[in-house]
Amino acid sequence: MVTRCIREAVLLGWVVLWMLGTRVGTLLLCGGLSLSGAAGELPTVRRFADMPLERREAALQRWNRTRWFFPLRIVFALVKILSHYVFYAMVNEKSKNPHWNAIGYRVEEWREEPAEPVAPAPARSRPLDNGVVETRALNDTTLLSSLADKGLAAKPGSSDAHHTVQCDVVIVGSGCGGGVAAAMLASAGYKVVVVEKGDYYTADDYSSIEGPSMERLFENGGIFCTSNVTTMLFTGTTIGGGSAVNWSASIRTPGEVLQEWSREHGLPLFASPGYQQAMDAVCARLGVTDGCLEEGFQNKVVRRGCEALGLHVDAVPRNSSKGHYCGSCNFGCPTGDKRGTDTTWLVDAVKHGAVVLTGCKADRFILERTNGKNGRSKKCAGLMATCLSNGITKKLRIEAKVSISACGALMTPPLLHRSGLKNRHIGQNLHLHPVSMAWGYFPEKKQGAPITGKSYEGGIITSMHRVTERTIIETPALSPGGFAAMVPWESGRDMKERMRRFARTAHAFALVRDRGAGTVDCEGRLRFTPSREDTRELRNGLRRVLRILVAAGAAEVGTHRSDGLRLRCKGVRDEDLEAFLDEVSIEKGPMHSTTDKWGVFSSAHQMGSCRMGSNCKDSAVDGRGESWEAEGLYVCDGSLLPTAVGVNPMITIQSLAYCLSKEIAQSLPHAKKH
Repeated sequence: MVTRCIREAVLLGWVVLWMLGTRVGTLLLCGGLSLSGAAGELPTVRRFADMPLERREAALQRWNRTRWFFPLRIVFALVKILSHYVFYAMVNEKSKNPHWNAIGYRVEEWREEPAEPVAPAPARSRPLDNGVVETRALNDTTLLSSLADKGLAAKPGSSDAHHTVQCDVVIVGSGCGGGVAAAMLASAGYKVVVVEKGDYYTADDYSSIEGPSMERLFENGGIFCTSNVTTMLFTGTTIGGGSAVNWSASIRTPGEVLQEWSREHGLPLFASPGYQQAMDAVCARLGVTDGCLEEGFQNKVVRRGCEALGLHVDAVPRNSSKGHYCGSCNFGCPTGDKRGTDTTWLVDAVKHGAVVLTGCKADRFILERTNGKNGRSKKCAGLMATCLSNGITKKLRIEAKVSISACGALMTPPLLHRSGLKNRHIGQNLHLHPVSMAWGYFPEKKQGAPITGKSYEGGIITSMHRVTERTIIETPALSPGGFAAMVPWESGRDMKERMRRFARTAHAFALVRDRGAGTVDCEGRLRFTPSREDTRELRNGLRRVLRILVAAGAAEVGTHRSDGLRLRCKGVRDEDLEAFLDEVSIEKGPMHSTTDKWGVFSSAHQMGSCRMGSNCKDSAVDGRGESWEAEGLYVCDGSLLPTAVGVNPMITIQSLAYCLSKEIAQSLPHAKKH
């Protein structure tokens, strides 16, 4: 908890736990439930740990419902999420969890173990080996040697100084924006250095085991919440960034969104043939396919429900083969079939001489005062970075003609602020595509034509239903820890029953193109609250999800609202269903709700926090992605998007990066290429 939560939550949790260790504190927090004693005797106060189980459970239920004393509700939510996640996601030394058998879960073994012991095979070369420098295993001497071996000019620092590295372009981040920019600029002949704080993994390294995978592939170990406790966020921090851990959906930017960005935000790029050509090039490089040979359980449910209701279902393009049936691509694709930037664009970049530094965190861009051009008062001369290895004692000063921030909508604004930029739009206009989920339970022995499979099997997103121009319905990846953390807790017995049904519980979610905007305050701290319009869209979308689940044949359906709203579907009449749907609501987080119900959104898409535009009064960077304040400093990631895009943004971000980096390459001097 100490390393995963914001400091206020840690302090609040510590205070409550300390109070529960005392009789007075337990009396204050649990009231009469802490009292014991026979009739006619003076009651005594018990500490929380000494209370009977049923009374402790009753106290938790009271905290879950408390209306005005929200700190207790926050602590309840915090403990509920963390304890259930750890219980079902963590593994022993044999990479097993003893509870998985009871809930019908198993980790797919993609690599067969030999029946007889065999001599170890020689290590296979990895796609990026010719250009990657994994700094965590190095010291000052070996770092400089490795950089020189990769063709970089590296000068050791004096006793207290930094090491100096020279290149043409330095890029912070290796995901959808950084990976594409690296390939485009390296292939144009420039010496490119990519700085990535995460580590390098390939298909052979991906275990598909939830706990360890979340720990090493996601920001904050996958437990990352807004500081106002409204939304759980998931963002990759590894080579390939979000493209290494996303759900494969490869949807082009909708035409109406492109027209809006061009017309209302003064960005003609989005209405140009060049952008369409960029989408074509990106989809070709990622090997995007439009069909799916076999859908997984959850997508079968959505498709059957939509067809039963006469609703249109779209097949979702994916950056994998049509036969790709992996349900754990959110932990890195163990088959290597999914094509993120780590297996495509970065491979191209390394082929053309780019160097990728892993385990290296950007501190700040180096800005120098200058008369500048186009009103810019500063010029960017490169980047200061810190290697996360204990053996490397000095910082890196990476000197470059062009510097690019591509570390995502949550990390780019803090980096620009630390560098001294003051534009008021940096960190503003954050969009998250907030998601509200519903679930349906489908017993295997149900009469009729059962839907085969388990909730964690098959492609994660292969079907999509559009509710309105702003709302879509898709399916999530939920392994046991994530499932247990997200579903409502009503009692210990109810939670066990929910988990027993895990493998046959299908989830689907409503995702809204949000108009309400959040704020990135600093690294690890952001605020977000959807607008009333967004909430109405989400409610209508969630009601549609529930109708689809009922039509697909669910025995029981429900939402993630804290009170566990649900409906048993056997023999349900139309009026009963409508009455149930009328009860569906989108509640605020535990800090804000003034009712006895609350909920938490989820988000895997972060956009807009350094939006591009036609003037500095309305945007953080210009239409070329260049800072309004510093010449030679660019942004090239999802934070550029003027608004939320409304669909999975991978193709949009990569296509935009393709266009911008192509223009950067054309603007660089051609005196010396590598």
